[in-house]
Amino acid sequence: MLETGIPRRAFLFMPFAFAGLVAVSYHKEKPLPDASTGGSGDEVLLDLFSDAGQPQGSATVRKVVKTEVEWRKQLAGEEFAVTRRGGTEFAYSGRYWKTTAEHGLYRCVCCGNALFRSEEKFDSGTGWPSFWAPISERNVRNRTDVAFFMERTEVLCAKCDAHLGHVFQDGPPPTGLRYCMNSAALRFLERPV
Repeated sequence: MLETGIPRRAFLFMPFAFAGLVAVSYHKEKPLPDASTGGSGDEVLLDLFSDAGQPQGSATVRKVVKTEVEWRKQLAGEEFAVTRRGGTEFAYSGRYWKTTAEHGLYRCVCCGNALFRSEEKFDSGTGWPSFWAPISERNVRNRTDVAFFMERTEVLCAKCDAHLGHVFQDGPPPTGLRYCMNSAALRFLERPV
């Protein structure tokens, strides 16, 4: 038998250690787009809403593009980690996970884009704020997320590309969708009933 100096037990755990290294390297932080290298000229059509949630028409606006330094100055640590790095807050830890009797509008913490209304919020039992529909399909966009060796649908702010959360097909009627969002990506504006 070949003597290598490595205990047999180490050989047994090497495949798991290798898989862990692959997973860590796969989820490395992606660089943020630099405002000076383009992207700031892109435009997007959004539906506009007052803080009371009333429709105010549509408008074509420039996408918000900032440098990493600018985002870090604007956002708290967890807000930056979630919205600009695609992180996820712990379940039952965010400020908006509980379904309450409050009425209001949820805006993007990064750019103020209107995203969700309390009328579409429901208790999903997951520990994250969940909605069965966005305030407007134009104000969010979806993309395929294959992180962590699974395929999900990521939800982003259409105005600034902030990571908001994911959408799943296990929600209530009328859409059957569950927009599972991070509280750190949202800013709630309460309105009187």
